[in-house]
Amino acid sequence: MKQITHSFEYQIFDSSSELQPADRDLLDKAKEAINGSYAPYSHYHVGAAVRLANGMIFKGSNQENMSFPAGLCAERVAIFAAASSFPEVPVATVAISARAEQFDVSEPVPPCGMCRQAIVEYEMKFGNKIRIILGGQSGEVFVFNGMGTLLPLAFHEKGLAK
Repeated sequence: MKQITHSFEYQIFDSSSELQPADRDLLDKAKEAINGSYAPYSHYHVGAAVRLANGMIFKGSNQENMSFPAGLCAERVAIFAAASSFPEVPVATVAISARAEQFDVSEPVPPCGMCRQAIVEYEMKFGNKIRIILGGQSGEVFVFNGMGTLLPLAFHEKGLAK
């Protein structure tokens, strides 16, 4: 038997005001995207903003459906819109934020497992790490350099029969 320990590093900023201007702008755009959220069931509104390597920014918001699996998370809405518009341009950074109707979201909002895997797919496609910026409506902001920190044992093409 082997015992393996996996650890990772990330940055914690006390607030978005400490971020570099480009990162603060992207997180602000994620917060703006929340306004397009459709969340009549969970009342939890999520926004995401994706910056491509060419500087283009795409926003997305969560879209719920009475049949819950039919909805889509903000991160996938944004990243799929970006990839559809610029299929050959790598994703550089993804920012995510949320707002709830019944409580204050003051902690960083991480992507769900399906969104983590979707983001990993674009890292693999282009062979580059994607920076992830996580924030709530207030409070600390986390910055990760690549999805390996959030999904260390991601499913990848080696797992598919060729």
